[in-house]
Formats: sequence, C-alpha cells, structure tokens
Amino acid sequence: MFFVEVILPLSLAKTFTYRVSETEFHFIKKGMRVAVPFGKSKIYTALVIDMHQNEPSLYDAKEIHQILDERPIATETQIKHWLWIANYYMCGIGDVYRGAFPSGLLLESETIISHKVDVVVNQNELSDEEFLVYEALQQQSSLKVQEIISILNKKNILPVLQKLMEKDIIVLEEEIKESYKPKLVRYVKLHSKYESDNGLNELLEFLKRSNKQKEIVLAYFQITASEKKPITVKKLTEVSNSTSTIVKTLIEKEIFEEYYLQHDRVSFDGKASEKQLQLSDAQETAFNEIKKSLVEKEVCLLHGVTSSGKTEIYIKLIEEYLETGKQVLYLLPEIALTTQLVSRLRNHFGDKVAVFHSKYSNNERVEVWKQTLENSAKAQIVIGARSALFLPFNDLGLLIVDEEHEQTFKQTDPAPRYHARDSAIVLANFHNAKVLLGSATPSIETYFNTQIEKFGLVTITERYNNVRMPEVVLVDLKDKHFRKRMTGHFSDLLIEEIAEALSLGEQVILFQNRRGYSPIIECMTCGHVPHCQQCDVSLTFHKHKNQLRCHYCGYSIAKPTHCHSCSSIDLTTKGFGTEQIEQELISLFPKAKTGRMDQDTTRGKFGFEKIIDTFKNREIDILVGTQMLAKGLDFDNVSLVGIMNADNMLHHPDFRAFERSFQMMTQVAGRAGRSEKQGKVVIQTYNPNHNTIQQVTTHNYIGMYKEQLYDRQIYKYPPYFRIIKLTLKHKDFEKLKEGSMWLYQVLSQNLNMPVLGPEEPAISRIRNEYIRTILIKIPQNLNLGGTKKTIQKMLNSFEAVAQYRAIKVIANVDFY
Repeated sequence: MFFVEVILPLSLAKTFTYRVSETEFHFIKKGMRVAVPFGKSKIYTALVIDMHQNEPSLYDAKEIHQILDERPIATETQIKHWLWIANYYMCGIGDVYRGAFPSGLLLESETIISHKVDVVVNQNELSDEEFLVYEALQQQSSLKVQEIISILNKKNILPVLQKLMEKDIIVLEEEIKESYKPKLVRYVKLHSKYESDNGLNELLEFLKRSNKQKEIVLAYFQITASEKKPITVKKLTEVSNSTSTIVKTLIEKEIFEEYYLQHDRVSFDGKASEKQLQLSDAQETAFNEIKKSLVEKEVCLLHGVTSSGKTEIYIKLIEEYLETGKQVLYLLPEIALTTQLVSRLRNHFGDKVAVFHSKYSNNERVEVWKQTLENSAKAQIVIGARSALFLPFNDLGLLIVDEEHEQTFKQTDPAPRYHARDSAIVLANFHNAKVLLGSATPSIETYFNTQIEKFGLVTITERYNNVRMPEVVLVDLKDKHFRKRMTGHFSDLLIEEIAEALSLGEQVILFQNRRGYSPIIECMTCGHVPHCQQCDVSLTFHKHKNQLRCHYCGYSIAKPTHCHSCSSIDLTTKGFGTEQIEQELISLFPKAKTGRMDQDTTRGKFGFEKIIDTFKNREIDILVGTQMLAKGLDFDNVSLVGIMNADNMLHHPDFRAFERSFQMMTQVAGRAGRSEKQGKVVIQTYNPNHNTIQQVTTHNYIGMYKEQLYDRQIYKYPPYFRIIKLTLKHKDFEKLKEGSMWLYQVLSQNLNMPVLGPEEPAISRIRNEYIRTILIKIPQNLNLGGTKKTIQKMLNSFEAVAQYRAIKVIANVDFY
C-alpha cells in the first residue's frame, strides 16, 4: 500500500492521507499538486508534502483523482517555512497554503470558468476535449468545473483546463480584469525630406498660399530654436494660436510626422543602467558598514532619515548579490509604492525584475510563480507586497524589507495572520540569506533588537545631496479658534503658506487620516446620531455620493433630510475627513487644482497609479490624502506638507498610539523639500506641547524610543512581553459573554502570566456579530512554543464544549 500526505486549501490544521498506486508513488515528488476528492462531491487541488506506507488508522484513505504536475511546483524550503508560519501564528497549514498559492493554481470544483474576451483562437490547434470546452463557452458566458465534467464525461478535467489557461483562452472568474492604458502624448517632428537647407526653401515655396499652415511651421522652428525638447501637438497649437486640424492637414501632406511617447507615471529622467550609480559619501560609508555588519549578523537595520537615499544603497547591494547568482526579494508595505520603485529598478536592472502582489491578475501571478521556481533570468529580483514572501525561491541571497515599521506588513484577515518582516527573517534563515531592514522611523521592537546586539545597526543622519531636513512649524488650534483666525479647518498660517507655495509653482500635500466628508451627523434638537444597523459605529457622511456609509461593513443609506428619531430638520456634521478638506480648498483656492487620495478614489488595479501619475506630472497642485501618502513616495516638487489635525492619531486606544503617530507624522513630513529647497511642514494641533509632537518637530527618534521603552516595561508590553490576542465572535450577546468568561477563567488558571479580559473592544459589534477580546502577555524568559501549545490545548477544549462550538475564536499572535 502506498500513500501520500497532502495539504488541502481549507482552513484545517491537519494534513490528509490519500492512497496512490505504486507507479504513481515513484513518480510523485514532494511539492507536486494532486487533485483529490474531499467530502461527498468536491474536488480540491492538494499539495503533496510527504510519501509513506503507513495506513491511516482513523479513516479509509481515498484514492487521488490524478497528478497535476510533472515536476514539483513548491520547494521543500517553502513548505518548511509554511509549517513554521502555521505553528508560530497558530493557524491551520491549509490556511497558509491557500494564502500562499495564486488562485490560478488552485482549481476546485466550485471554480467558475469564463471565456477570455477578444482573443483570436486557432481552432485547429485545440484537442477534441479543449474544443468541446471552448465551444460550450461560446454558447454560455461561464461554466462551473462540475458542468465541464459532465460535458466531457470524464472526471479528471483539470489538465484540459490547465492547457486552455496556458493558451490564454479561458480565465478563472476570480477577478474582473482592468487594463490601465498609459497616457500617450502626441508629438510632431519635421518630415525627414525637409531637413536639408534646400528642403526648407522648397517647404516655404510649397506653403506660400496657405498662411495658417505657414504660421504653424514657423512656430515649430521658433520652438525648436528655443528648446531642445520634443514638441507636443498641444504646445504647437498653443504657440501658433491655431487648431489641431491644421496640424493634421500638415501631417497628411507629409510635412510633419507624428509620433507618440508613453508618459509613464514612473518616468525616470536619469540615465539608464550603463552609468554606474554614484553614492554620496554618507551613502558610501553606510553601504560599507552594512556589508561589514551582514558578515557577522543575519539581520541589519538601516536607519536613515527620510530622503537620505536608502533606495540607492539597496540597488548597490542587490548588484553585489546578483553577481553571485542568487535571488533577491524586495518587500514593500504598500502596492502604491511598488509602481514607483519598479521603474527605478527596471531602469537599472532591465528585465531581471519581477513584480508580485494581489492586484495582479491570476495568470500574471502564475507566471511570476513559475519564473521564480525555475530561477529564470526574469525573476532575479522579486518586488512585492507581503504575499511575495510565499514564492518558491530556489536560492535566495538577500531580503530587503523597506519601511519595516509599517503596520501593513501584518496581515489581519484572513488567516494566516503573519507579519511579513518577522516571517522574512525566518525565511532568510532557512536559505542562509541575509536581511536588510530599512526605515526612517524603525519600529520599537526592531530598534530594541539592534540595541541588544541581535541585529546590526547602520545610521544615516543627513539627507541625499545635503538637502536640509524640513522645517516644522506647530500651529496651536485652541489659540487660533479663540482669536477667530480659522477659515473652516485651515489656520491663517497654513493658508498663507499654501498661497505662497502655489504662487511659486510648487506642490502641496495635506494629510488627514479620515476619509469621507465627516464622521458624524448629529441632530441639534435631540442629539440623535445615525448608526449602522449591523455594526457598533456611527455612519460616515460622504458628500459626493450624498450618502451615509459604514466603513466596517459597507452598509449605506441616503443622507437623511430630517432626524430619524424626532423628525427635526436641524442636522449638523461633526468632525471632518478628506472630502471636506477638498471642498474647503476649492472655495479657498479656486484656481488651484486639487486631488484626493484615499480608499474611495484608489479603487481598482491602477487607482494609485493614476493619481500618483497626475501629481507627478504636476497636473494637481494640492493633494489631500490619508496615510497612503505617508509611505515612501518620492515627489521632487513638494515644498509644503500640512497635517490637518495631529491629535486624532495620538488619542487612539492602542499601546502604540504615540509610536505610530511619531512614525506617521515624520513620514508625511519627509515628503517635503526632497530636492534643492528646504521644505516646510505645518502641523495643526490642540496640544502643541505634547511630547510626541515635540519629538517630531526636533526629528528626535531616540527620545521617542527611550520614552516609549520606559512605558512598555512598566505596563508589560512588547518588546518585553509577547502578546497573543484572542478574538471571540458570535451573534448572540449572552452566549458570547458566557463563553468568553469560561475561556478566560481556564486560561488564567493554567497560565502564570497576565491574562486580560474578556474585554469589549471600542467597536464591539461588526456585521451583526458581537466581539470580545482576551489578551495574553507572555514574558520574554518563558518558552514561547510551549506556551502556545498550552493555549492551543485550551482552545481545543473550548471547542469541545457543545454550547460554545458556534463561537468563532481567532488567535492573533503579535497582533501589533
């Protein structure tokens, strides 16, 4: 008897055993996919992680349907890493497998398949079975895997579908494709036959009768004389006061030739890769220190102020590792950032760069997966958001985690709830690779690790080209309100600064960490505030759609004309979001173009790029946005950054509120004055004497770090204690209350460490489910693995209690 041990892409903690024949047993290797039946009628794509001859005692092993791969599609190191993640973050190995694999490689019986639009298909190239599927899709827009099974009248149809996917004829119904067409700009140049001197005379002769056309040609020469740049049709018509139809006539007469240039948002004006990167002295020193530090230690932190040119140092390091033939993984916290970076790296390394993140379509992700697995030349460097961690690397040499403090590196839902930075360090360990963390405001845990000599530390204190750090100005809102010097949410000082920047033709960024128009609508008569029906939050007012919506579940209603409680028509808005700031700007600076960057304006695959694009091309003067702006974007023409209200970040009920606020404000401030001129940052706040705000003003990271560490030690928080957060959810309030109390008592009796709870969080109901949380604080000297096993046992016994079985329990390790 021969068996394989497989992982299923379901939220299950165990692996399953299936029976195979002897020939299959000798053909199958670890890391291949097999299609297996599971449950009554479902088929899933499972991954083989072991072969053996031990019959399972608890159930009869079913036979596999078929083998899907000719050679392994996942590597052993990768599977080892997954098992570590499942174990450390307390989730099922199935969750990790489902999260790691592109869904294009995970066909199951429920998958919906549809025909790809506008693809020319050569029907002679299709096999009979492929043709049957193709024909069926002509009749019907989409089919389920089960339906295709009945069309072909055979069980194993997955290979047929793989072939059709490879031929790009079908797509899986997991996403709606969008194509972003880069902006093309139309240029003209003089036709080559008129370039000699006689040519010019001929041309003027030829245009003697048509004055308008002659004017355009003369204007063309004027512009070429004064500027050595290509000439756009738009510019030509503006200078010569004519229309584009006349230009068109000239093109038809073959006097002008037209051509198009792509205006990428990431147009890189510097030299391409022939030129060696020249590092400044500070960068050179840092670069050598990093190399030295990575010899002794596995991990090194590069702590460089904003705009100190960290990316150039990364590029230099990557060069050295590529020469040894190893692969490099470059992790970024935010998809918006990849667009800016990819172009910088592609300009340097050409087509050795592959990109992997969730906004890519299925087929694109499968492609990158295969390139990484084969160690192909196209995927020497992989850039991606946190999911790129799961790619099947062959020979990883270096991992770079940029902006390592960002909370987006932590996955919150669904499981696996891993932290990409910590998992990257473990992955590097399996590959014997090195890790470089980079940040202007490192997280306290990372900095603590450098202080206890676990990680290396390299600092850069000056900005690239010796540009000065931005000047930070604090505005006391209490005082300004008192003196009636506020216009809407803008202080007189901020308005003056914006006006000055605009008059100099510079761009402005305004930061407000709330989307929508205002978070609360209140009735002035009875004080009623409209709440979401399913969640415990007030509804946010969105003006451009004229509706109130819930930011947790998406529930929305039209804006009420009168109070739902007492029918009074006296309603007022409280608080403000990005939308309201944008409205106020339009009335304050009617001539300036304003743009907004938040979750509402960046939906879709290219939402970010369109906005970053227009801002980079200076088509927007003032950009208002949420924390998306705080990430490492690089705009050279921004001289002023305004933070509308620094207090709503500081007063978050979270032990990292001060650290986060410091990081956020410093990062936003770092977007100012990145080229020659010193930038300016205006922070509006109600308590300008707050320590954290003072530390931002003086760029004092160490001060913030020491103060926070002191607090963390007293109140038992990381880095001195590890925290596991258990979240319990159920629709029935009383049952949840009982269940959470039961679990809390069991935990606190069996663990000799602080267990806090069961607590109602600030938002205690989302999507009609009530929520309770329990925090377990594990001191550093205790064995983490053992403690987790104990906790897992208690969770299992909690699940075994019949009346609590319906309560969902989510374990989140290192939830911060």
